[in-house]
Amino acid sequence: MPARSPITTALCCLAVLLTGPAPTAGAQTNRLRTPAHAAATYGPHPRQVLDLWLADRDEPTPLAIYIHGGGFTGGSRRSINPGMLNALLDAGISVAALDYRLLQDARLPAAHEDVVRAVQKLRHNADRLNLDPTRFGGFGGSAGAQLVMYLAYHEDFADPDHPEPFARQSSRLQAVAPSGGQTSMDPAWWVEHVPGYDHPHRSFRQGTDAQTDEQFAEIVADISAIDLISPDDPPTYLTYRMSPNDEVPADARRAQSWKIHHVVFGTALQELAEPMGVEMYLSYPGASTPYDSPAAFLIDKLGGTTP
Repeated sequence: MPARSPITTALCCLAVLLTGPAPTAGAQTNRLRTPAHAAATYGPHPRQVLDLWLADRDEPTPLAIYIHGGGFTGGSRRSINPGMLNALLDAGISVAALDYRLLQDARLPAAHEDVVRAVQKLRHNADRLNLDPTRFGGFGGSAGAQLVMYLAYHEDFADPDHPEPFARQSSRLQAVAPSGGQTSMDPAWWVEHVPGYDHPHRSFRQGTDAQTDEQFAEIVADISAIDLISPDDPPTYLTYRMSPNDEVPADARRAQSWKIHHVVFGTALQELAEPMGVEMYLSYPGASTPYDSPAAFLIDKLGGTTP
């Protein structure tokens, strides 16, 4: 198991945070409901916060965790899609949306350390929040998709001897639905496999604390889904916006986003997953899957219920 990066041990318990109104059943799908816990802190940094919506159920509920994208330089937990949020809540699945440290705050893998910490904090408080710690899932796009896959595929960070009780909890997820996710952070892999991507669009290494190429390669291997995936990993529903045979868009700005979120990242992961027996679905225009949306997949895999 790779060595665990240091995570700050300062603790601010979710259970003592101010509680807002509970979700309203039948809310409009385009309206973001008020979270039960808003800007709840899971660490000492200003970006180590989350919003938490609690499903209206008597029994402990599953939890779906949203992690935003933004290239590790921007983005917000508030970008969660209201339609997906409401679909999950209506199915009895609670939802958390995380912020995490960006590159201007701390270099990678700080963001990965943050999402591990958040999951462990949520599990530590599961009883008080009426959550089922055995049914945690995740979804998110781009950089958020990377972080969701990290939680799904990395070996568990639970440390039974850790002095902080929350860090003894599992960091693993039981189902994930990443969208537009980069399954490798190796720039050479991008150049070799992504259509039209002939040179790195930014310095990947400068986003890390690596001092040598060897150190950078170690970090890449520890955060890339194609290096982490193993036979015991959870069901996964990958979504991309283009088909494998689509041509690169003529518009340069659109082409840039198209390349860095290309479906080849998904096909590469699926090719590894299939012989391992990992349950994986790849959704893109023209593809056929048993689920019509990430929400439907998570509701099925996490055991959502109707009221």
